[in-house]
Amino acid sequence: MPPWPNTCRPPPTATRRCSRYRTIPPRCSCWSTTACRWPRSIWSWSTASSCRRASVSSRSARETNWRCGRRWPVAEEVAGPEQRFCEILLQEGLVDQAGLERARRAREELGGALDDILVKLGLIGEQDRARAHSIQHTVPLASKKDYPSTPLFADQVSPGFLAKSRILPLREDEEGVDLAMVDPGDDYAIRAMALLAGKPVRPWAGTAKEIEDALQELYGDGGSAMDRIIADAGSDGPDEAEEDLERLRDLASEAPVVRLVNSLFLRAYEQRASDIHIEPSERHLGVRLRVDGVLREVEPVPKRLAAAIVSRIKIMAHMDIAERRLSQDGRIRMRVRDQEIDMRVSTVPTLFGESMVLRLLEHGTVDLDFDALGIEPAILAHIEEALAGHHGILLVTGPTGSGKTTTLYTALKYLNSPERKIITVEDPIEYQLERVTQIQVNPDIGLTFANVLRSIVRQDPDVIMIGEMRDLETAEIAVQSALTGHLVLSTLHTNDAAGAITRLLDMGVEDYLLTSTVNGVLAQRLVRALCRECRQDWEAPPELVQRMQLRRFTGDEPVRLYRPGGCDACSGLGYRGRIGIFEFLPVDAAIRSLILQRSDSDTIHRAAVEQGMTTLFDDGLRKVLQGLTSIEEVLRVTRQH
Repeated sequence: MPPWPNTCRPPPTATRRCSRYRTIPPRCSCWSTTACRWPRSIWSWSTASSCRRASVSSRSARETNWRCGRRWPVAEEVAGPEQRFCEILLQEGLVDQAGLERARRAREELGGALDDILVKLGLIGEQDRARAHSIQHTVPLASKKDYPSTPLFADQVSPGFLAKSRILPLREDEEGVDLAMVDPGDDYAIRAMALLAGKPVRPWAGTAKEIEDALQELYGDGGSAMDRIIADAGSDGPDEAEEDLERLRDLASEAPVVRLVNSLFLRAYEQRASDIHIEPSERHLGVRLRVDGVLREVEPVPKRLAAAIVSRIKIMAHMDIAERRLSQDGRIRMRVRDQEIDMRVSTVPTLFGESMVLRLLEHGTVDLDFDALGIEPAILAHIEEALAGHHGILLVTGPTGSGKTTTLYTALKYLNSPERKIITVEDPIEYQLERVTQIQVNPDIGLTFANVLRSIVRQDPDVIMIGEMRDLETAEIAVQSALTGHLVLSTLHTNDAAGAITRLLDMGVEDYLLTSTVNGVLAQRLVRALCRECRQDWEAPPELVQRMQLRRFTGDEPVRLYRPGGCDACSGLGYRGRIGIFEFLPVDAAIRSLILQRSDSDTIHRAAVEQGMTTLFDDGLRKVLQGLTSIEEVLRVTRQH
């Protein structure tokens, strides 16, 4: 491609309309492509609908930001915008060459834009991409404060076009329109927006999440849209709706109620919520989302819509809407943003109506890899050793919501091969695995854990996964399976690894059977991960270093810790996502001796620590020193003081 000419003149012919530059010559005498390729830094629009030569030199054009947001192309741009984008990422230290090569290989398989692939692989963040685009195109970087509170061009521009193009008008003045864009180099979107707005466009670089959130907020399916949906729902009182079952069923199927429930599901998905809590009170229907293990309140729903919303969810979950005196369980499967979502629904009757909790299970988004779980190499070596045996029991323990099921699935993926027969007994089946026979228990028809386990031992399995050891009968069958040459994986609800041993003893499992079958116990918790965009490092005071015994990990080096900041990427929370902290108790000769003595969990725990076991607290401190989480998070989940 030849360099941009500095001395060419437009032919004195009729001009043609251009959606971006309004009017420019249709063809340049020394350039072989259409005149719409000319930047506004060369041609300026006059009120007489004709073009005049902008009196700028080549050098000044390169250095000047024009009102339209475009500038004179430089050599790197002529070579290719993608190459320039990659160079900026490397120059700014946002990614390394190996990461770029990995993204390019992934693009060959998956297709799509390279910047999208980099973000999906986690090699760069949304803010990193926006920053690089801002540098590449010499445009401002948009932040949350720049987004409008009311939609612009609502009559001229459809929300669907904005969402598909990943753009959002920020503000309008006499000279043009500021436009937030995920890709400020998207010429088609710029031209289309200029045509629709009837004004020149000034591109800004923005993050995909902020633009999507703003679109939901302004045009629907978002937080403020909930108020509009509620307003559309009419004013039927709760008594009127509850007296007539058919009326309640009709109300639950009306468009405003359907949209309100769908908007709630969409918000939960977008905020990466693990649970939705719907809680009736005297005045309204409270709604909270559990995000990264912490509950957050969202806008409450008027009391008059409570019965309709609960009924709508029960209909979707194939539950009995007439039964309000007993607890019920159900399941919803739906697609949100082209992603298949399963929701486990549980209802209980309360003073002011039925309370509901929905557990969200997202298919295909969990990385079933031990490295991705954040397991330290020393602990991982113990786990792999326990899985290497052809028989025995590996237990994963922790409270509800600590990631036990994900760890078990990761172990199954590690073991999964054509040479092994793997059978699971679960309640419910949370992820589907190739080559794995998965069985869903159903106590209503007598298909309990114990009954299923008696049957599957005749199915010639090599590996058996039991969702949870809930009673003595299940535990005894698991032990017998391990004794007869099967590798058994299961979970227990205990506070630490040593507690799993004493729990099985308390259930009634014989001590000599435990010493013969249990290979090891993995305890775990989930802590919130610090936002990589805004975390702040600080030097720990001496008293904190001494109290937490941090010198065990740092030696004489200054101890620098990290704490949450707050930015647009994490919605001002300072945390984004979760990581695991772990401890592994190998059942060796010393631990077997203590089991046969029926020692308590504290004694077993102390003995394991003396032999070098890394505790949950110590693993958490290591992740604090690595900048992955904060010390407050580790203290919160381990209850250390």
